[in-house]
Amino acid sequence: MPESTAGGAVITSLLDTDLYKFTMWQAMLHRHPENQAEYRFLCRNRPAFALAELAGEVERELDAVCALRFSEDELAYLAGLRFMKSDFIDFLRIFQYQRRFLEVGADGDDLHIVARGPQVHIMGFEILVLAIVNELYCRRFDQQAALAEGRRRLDTKVLRLRAAQADPQVRARRHPFEFFDFGLRRRYSAAWQREVLSTLKNAVPDFFKGTSNVLLARELGLVPIGTMAHEYLQSYQAQKVRLRDFQKAALEDWVQEYRGDLGIALTDVVGMDAFLRDFDLYFAKLFDGLRHDSGDPFDWGEKALAHYARLRIDARNKRLVFSDGLNVERALALHAHFGDRVNTGFGIGTHLTNDMGTVTPLNIVMKLVHCNGQPVAKLSDTPGKTMSVDNTFLTYLRQVFDAPAG
Repeated sequence: MPESTAGGAVITSLLDTDLYKFTMWQAMLHRHPENQAEYRFLCRNRPAFALAELAGEVERELDAVCALRFSEDELAYLAGLRFMKSDFIDFLRIFQYQRRFLEVGADGDDLHIVARGPQVHIMGFEILVLAIVNELYCRRFDQQAALAEGRRRLDTKVLRLRAAQADPQVRARRHPFEFFDFGLRRRYSAAWQREVLSTLKNAVPDFFKGTSNVLLARELGLVPIGTMAHEYLQSYQAQKVRLRDFQKAALEDWVQEYRGDLGIALTDVVGMDAFLRDFDLYFAKLFDGLRHDSGDPFDWGEKALAHYARLRIDARNKRLVFSDGLNVERALALHAHFGDRVNTGFGIGTHLTNDMGTVTPLNIVMKLVHCNGQPVAKLSDTPGKTMSVDNTFLTYLRQVFDAPAG
């Protein structure tokens, strides 16, 4: 296929990334600035053409990213978030991505992208790489047809949400239905994400409560949403703590860093059951709630509520955030199930920002695979989402946490 021709640079601001990149970045800078890390790109589904064809375009886009700097008004916005500390803002003021930490090329039909170097210098590449690959891929198809179908589907979502707003059963639940955009990493394009968020903000403001995209949160007056991702907890598998204690060490450092802010903990780095064994009364009281990202969400939610009950904690004062492959109907069904018992929130990604009907979205990730010269891994509750480049370490991790193969 020919190279993409429509559109300018994919990334034009370093704020065009997810909030949890900044929150994890600050924690790593303060707690483990010496970490050396490696992130690898992976496509989990079958693309319509060999992604290796994008290698040259991806390189040019990343060259452009490495020429960007944070502007003073962008830094002022970040500094206005009460959990961002002044020394981190000063670090960002002099920060610039360095191309020498990236390998980009073709590996047969596959696109080969590896970021390797100091973690505080490379961890931000993940979201930028994914947004770049997605948009370059989507530009190769009929954009007029995609946007027409995308707008039709967005209108359908708005009508469904407005119907839910008027539904007395939804309105009568103890806790309100609230959702947010988590779709930056797999968006059709930057322009389309902006259009989707603007539409939702104007059409269903009672339900639509924010976005993970810091740039669009700033520009559209939305709440930036996000706390931690898998890489944060995974990096503690390679710190100077017993492997069995890595989750507790990561959670404790988070508590000390944010002192009550950003209190949603991610549960599926070694599976929900293993997480709950570490999430004792101390952490359950300190954290505001939990985020689901793999496995059956109904089973996960019931496990979370049962755990709070065992600890004699009133779950009505906690929050469960669901963020795994959601669409509007699934989110509404989960709210119907849990909305009277616990605060809920729903982070919807691809279904909002890349539901165009004409091209199957890529299922791409860029995951932490080594830290400080050691392998790290994620043991997912969803088959196929487990990721490791070292099967021996993966087996050991399962043994340590008594986690089933999956």
